Amino acid sequence: MLIAAGAAYFFHARTRRPDIDQEVAYVLARKLDVVDTTAEIRLTVATLRAGDRVGVLEHTTHWIKIRLPNGKTGWVENKDMLDQETYQRAQRLLKELSSLSPQSAGHVTELVNLRLEPARDGPVLGQLDVNQKVDIFGRRLVARPAASDQPNPPSPSAGKAVREAWYLVRSSSSAGWVVGRVVELDVPPGILPYAQGFNMVGWLVVTTVDDGGRQMPEYLAVDRLGSPDVDFNHLRVFTWWKKRQQYVTAYVESGLNGFFPLRVSRSGVPIFRLRLVEEDGRKVQKVYGMYDTIVRPIGMVAGWESDAMPERQPSKSRRVRRARRRR
Repeated sequence: MLIAAGAAYFFHARTRRPDIDQEVAYVLARKLDVVDTTAEIRLTVATLRAGDRVGVLEHTTHWIKIRLPNGKTGWVENKDMLDQETYQRAQRLLKELSSLSPQSAGHVTELVNLRLEPARDGPVLGQLDVNQKVDIFGRRLVARPAASDQPNPPSPSAGKAVREAWYLVRSSSSAGWVVGRVVELDVPPGILPYAQGFNMVGWLVVTTVDDGGRQMPEYLAVDRLGSPDVDFNHLRVFTWWKKRQQYVTAYVESGLNGFFPLRVSRSGVPIFRLRLVEEDGRKVQKVYGMYDTIVRPIGMVAGWESDAMPERQPSKSRRVRRARRRR
C-alpha cells in the first residue's frame, strides 16, 4: 500500500499542469534557441518565438532551465525571457493603448530597447529596429541618471537636474517606453510645410471634407516652442482649401500649458479637447468646436477625465436684455 501510494503521488506530481505547480515565463526574443546544456558545446533542442509560454525549473546567474509544452527541458539565457508579472503588465499596457488615439507618429533612428517604464533601468520588453515605425501616445520628462564615470554628481542645490524625454509608443504587437532622442516624428505630408520653423509634436484628424470623392483630413496640430516642461504650448488648426488644393491655417492659439492626450469627438460638430494646467495649478479641459472652417472655443471643464461639455454662456445681447428686465 505504501509503495502504491508513493507511486501515485509521484505520478500526480509529474503530471500536474505547469501553471499550477511551477513558475512560468515568456519568450522576449523574436526567435530563441533552447539548448540542452549551458556548456560551451551544446545542441539546440527547440526554437521558440516571442510570447511563447514555458515553465521555469531552475535559475542560475545567467541561465534558466525551462520545460517546453511538449514536456522536454532545456536552457535559455535570462536576458531573453520575461517573468510572468512583467509580461502581464506589458499586455495590460498594450491593451490600454489599443483604446486610445495616437498623438503623433514617427520612427526610431537606432536600435533601442523598449521598456516597461520610462527609465534606463526599467524592465526591457524587447527591441525596436532602426527605422521601425511607432505610434506615439505620451511623453514624460525623467531625471537622467548620473554617468558611472562621474564620482561626485552635482547636488540638487547646484542647479536643476538634467532631464530627458521618454515617449510611450506602440509598434505592431508591442508597447512601452523609449528614450525620446531616438524618435523622429513623421509629420503628415500635407501639413509638413507648416512644421518648418516649428517643433510640431502632435496632430490629430478633427474631421474630413469631401473633395471630388477624396476625403481630405483636417488637422489639429500642437507645437512646443522653446524648451518648456509642458507637452505643448501652441495650437494650430489646418483646413483644406479646395480651390487652391492646399492646407491653410484656420486657427492659432499660444500661451498654453498643455499635456497629452489630445481628444477629438463629435457633438453635432467636430469637437476637440485640450488638457491644460492653469496658473494656479488647476487641471482643466478647454473645449473647442469646429464649424465648417471656423474654430471657436466653447468653454472650460474642470478636471482632465471628464467627458462633460461646458455650460453654454449667454450671448452679450441676451445678457443685456436680462439686465434690463432685472431693472
